[in-house]
Amino acid sequence: MDKKIGLIAGNGAFPLVFAREARRQGETVVAVALKEEADPQLEQAVDQITWLSLGQLGKTIRFFKDQGVTRAVMAGQVKHTQLFRHILPDLLVTKLLARVVNKKADTLLSAVTREFEQEGIQFLPSTTYLDHLLCPRGPLTRRAPTSSEKSDIDFGLPLARHIAGQDIGQTLIVKDKTVVAVEAMEGTDACIRRAGQIAGPGCVIIKVARPKQDLRFDVPVTGPRTLEAMKESGSAVLALDAGKTLLLEKETLLKVADAAQLCITGV
Repeated sequence: MDKKIGLIAGNGAFPLVFAREARRQGETVVAVALKEEADPQLEQAVDQITWLSLGQLGKTIRFFKDQGVTRAVMAGQVKHTQLFRHILPDLLVTKLLARVVNKKADTLLSAVTREFEQEGIQFLPSTTYLDHLLCPRGPLTRRAPTSSEKSDIDFGLPLARHIAGQDIGQTLIVKDKTVVAVEAMEGTDACIRRAGQIAGPGCVIIKVARPKQDLRFDVPVTGPRTLEAMKESGSAVLALDAGKTLLLEKETLLKVADAAQLCITGV
């Protein structure tokens, strides 16, 4: 009997990377692509697909059940700002939103996964089949952090972990032992560009997982788009949570970083 796995796909390369690797491992990939977020290329990377909107939780569950899916993965960012867009929630989402104590990402996603579990669909870690892409400890690029950059990392890392623990954001940007920018709803890349506008070149970016990381939906991801933001802003260093951050398009990522003399390091 063929293995079958569901995929709820947000934006970026993460859903594509997951789908291709899962199929290499013998899975039949059944995807729900979020209309507001997912890449159209996903259609060529999966076995079955339907396009639904963020508010259509009931249809998502029914689609998976109709396809015989009992295991699923979430991959790809869903911008938290979608809460303020014209998303039409179905009855299930309306009841869920009325029930949750707040609308933090962790709170909402925990409630969503419970709805699936009640229908017999279990969510697996987003790192399923992708452990080889987790960031190792230490420098990954030819350039290692300088002593002053290491001092900025040491200064910012506990602050970044505290902010992530409050479910505010996963990225904190430092320069000369001063906090320049903190990620909120805008996302990592926009935060990096904002830091460049505030403090100019030479910023150190620290990106971490929440202290109580839920691997089903709480996996920081870094890819070439983040390096483009770093080059635009003149940022120098990207410090990533070792063993907890996925490096998408890893070979390309490191080539681009080396060509731009950027430093990527696991901490």
